[in-house]
Amino acid sequence: MNEDRIHLKPGTLWNQLVTRTRDAIAEGALQPIGTRQESVEDGGMSFLVRVAENLQRKAEDKARQRVKSEKEGKAFNPFLPPEPELTVAEISERHVAVLNKFNVVEHHLLLVTRHFEEQEALLTFEDLEALWVCMGEYGALGFYNGGKVAGASQRHKHLQMIPLPIAAGDPPTPLDPLIERAAPGPGITTLDTLPFPHRFRRLEPDTLGDPQQAAARLRADYLTMLEALGIPPVTVDGEARQSAPYNLLLTRRWMLVVPRSREHCGSVSVNAMGFAGSLFVRDEAELQWVRETGPMHMLQDVV
Repeated sequence: MNEDRIHLKPGTLWNQLVTRTRDAIAEGALQPIGTRQESVEDGGMSFLVRVAENLQRKAEDKARQRVKSEKEGKAFNPFLPPEPELTVAEISERHVAVLNKFNVVEHHLLLVTRHFEEQEALLTFEDLEALWVCMGEYGALGFYNGGKVAGASQRHKHLQMIPLPIAAGDPPTPLDPLIERAAPGPGITTLDTLPFPHRFRRLEPDTLGDPQQAAARLRADYLTMLEALGIPPVTVDGEARQSAPYNLLLTRRWMLVVPRSREHCGSVSVNAMGFAGSLFVRDEAELQWVRETGPMHMLQDVV
């Protein structure tokens, strides 16, 4: 590991995350969105649907930040700088780990670039190295929403992580049984269990123990997947960016990239977690709509 780039001390991230979560809740800086969980079966997958109990605090906070930004004459960016009460750890010379202020999933972590970079900029070697280092600390799903259409709520580049399993006592993600059923071979391929465009690769964690080696391999595969999906890089103001929106999902055992055509199916926003089998709805009416429409059909609709 290049210690000049990576600042995180091995074996410390989970304890820092738990401690900062506890303290941030006590200080009122972290404001979890209460939910109840429902299971919806579709396409051979048991989707986890979280139903919000109260979104009022989030709406009020957004309104306050909008007024503040208008007074200051600039766009609001919660990551420049991130709130100290939400900051978990220094990850690398380019990344800091921050709690998701209005988290739906407990211990939801954001890996934020220290300086502003566009969310539509291609992921770099350093981005993937930082993510892989963090994912080596505990079982986690890493994901990236490539642009607003893919579910990104902020323009400032940020990768995300949630602990595994997504639901207690279940497979790591609802997608994992479909992966095992498809039994994909080596190399970049597709899963015949997924009825929408995508590219998939099974990973062998034993061969990716070194973060630099892993980052180089992951980035090469990531670029190949984007090309195969018709998303070649483009140059904007001298920066390599995506030519279309997409979602990236990553565990220590597999990697998935899905192209996107729209953010919503009906009124329900779908981000990368949807393709792992986890959806979020605002109320009972949206839950009923998800049941009637079918989560797998929703994924097909937004690809």
